[in-house]
Amino acid sequence: MTFQQTQTLTLIIGLTLVSGIADAQGFIHAASIWQDGRPVWRELGKSALGFTVGISSYWLSIRFMRELGVIAPEMQTLIWFGVTLVGVGVVTGRAFRWPLLDQVVGVMVLAGIGWLLVRTGT
Repeated sequence: MTFQQTQTLTLIIGLTLVSGIADAQGFIHAASIWQDGRPVWRELGKSALGFTVGISSYWLSIRFMRELGVIAPEMQTLIWFGVTLVGVGVVTGRAFRWPLLDQVVGVMVLAGIGWLLVRTGT
């Protein structure tokens, strides 16, 4: 792997982490938008901000994914999906309280995503 490819990969990882964590914040705050049948505007704003930052970072990460040959939307989405799931679990702290079996399954799901990325070669 060349230095340029390493830089591009680093950008992809960084942008995808920002995207996944921001989207995770969007999902976390979206869960609190409605209370007693009424909108909670502060939560709605936080959710919207998370999703705005998340999708903007995702769109930018796709530019760099394409440079490394990751052009299939399925693979781009899998990368984002894995990071977002981890982001929600880590940010809320709930994943650390899951039973060991559930944590193992979560790691296996992430490994499966990695498997698909390697096997499909896109």
